Amino acid sequence: MAKLGFGGRSVLTRKSNESMRIIISTVIGIVLGYLIGISFPTVSITKLHFPSSIVSYIEDRNSGLTTQTLLNHAWDSANRNRNNSTSNTDDTPKIYVPTNPRGAERLPPCIVVPESDFYLRRLWGNPDEDLIVQQKYLVTFTVGYEQKNNIDAAVKKFSENFTILLFHYDGRTTEWDEFEWSKRAIHVSARKQTKWWYAKRFLHPDIVARYEYIFIWDEDLGLEHFDAEEYIKLVKKHGLEISQPGLEPNNGLTWQMTKRRGDHEVHKETEERPGWCADPHLPPCAAFVEIMATVFSRDAWRCVWHMIQNDLVHGWGLDFALRKCVEPAHEKIGVVDAQWIVHQVVPSLGNQGQAEKGKAPWEGVRERCRKEWAIFQTRMSDAEKAYYLSIGISPPNSTVT
Repeated sequence: MAKLGFGGRSVLTRKSNESMRIIISTVIGIVLGYLIGISFPTVSITKLHFPSSIVSYIEDRNSGLTTQTLLNHAWDSANRNRNNSTSNTDDTPKIYVPTNPRGAERLPPCIVVPESDFYLRRLWGNPDEDLIVQQKYLVTFTVGYEQKNNIDAAVKKFSENFTILLFHYDGRTTEWDEFEWSKRAIHVSARKQTKWWYAKRFLHPDIVARYEYIFIWDEDLGLEHFDAEEYIKLVKKHGLEISQPGLEPNNGLTWQMTKRRGDHEVHKETEERPGWCADPHLPPCAAFVEIMATVFSRDAWRCVWHMIQNDLVHGWGLDFALRKCVEPAHEKIGVVDAQWIVHQVVPSLGNQGQAEKGKAPWEGVRERCRKEWAIFQTRMSDAEKAYYLSIGISPPNSTVT
């Protein structure tokens, strides 16, 4: 029994010594690891290698750029930035530029790009060699595929100085590739939407800022007697900020102002029916064009875009309010007679409506147009009154026709 007891104590002592050695080894390992870590604060990512299956997968997703190369470049850049920032943390102020566009105040101004364009670019080569031609003008057509032949003829009236943008209200886009020019055009598709719906959402002034003039046109226009380059020359010559081509008198004419005059290059005023014009310098006798084939200068469009309402998609009433965006309006809004077009009056978009309560689709669309005109007039009138009251001035009579 005594020998057994002595042997038990020996076993316990041996186990205790082993546990102590493990604890001491662990502590020493932790200390050594810490000392080594602070001695080498960075590790080159070039020593890191990933399984070939992962690398090849991401390489495919990045069109030939290896993941290792991408990570190495990112790691080196991060290290340089970190070293620079840590050495100057105390004496370098944070960037904040209140004159930058909203949301970009924390960026250095020279990296901010507030405007864009519709220029198509390559996926290869040097970026500064992408653009052989930088178009100066933009033309948009809101189209359905049934009008393809008319649009094909119309597009050919615009030179390579024009970016072509088609808004598709019928959802058919790929079929247009039968035309060679379509492969270079921009296509945007949303079913049963109008050109003003598109314009509000895709023609923000900062997106089209590269273009001197923006043509926002319907699809049912005959351009046999029209040349876009000559039109631009006349617009510049006569100082027009908002304009349209003259309309052939025998087709789809609503207003005398837009009627082509054979003995003029441009006209800026007209005589309407008795009682229609309280002031000869106001619409529809002056400072007025229709919205079917309107052409805007870059500066005029910046104003007009902000006036377009998100929910009033037909744009009725805009033609009477365009004058608010240029001054003097009766001098800067006009009709170009020497370059004229034909309004073919094809109710294609009207037929995109829905038959309700025994009414044909086009009838519902036309009723919506009239409602929108009344709503727009009320909003503009209320907005003007609110402005004058806010500055302590009694509102004048409404300036909305």
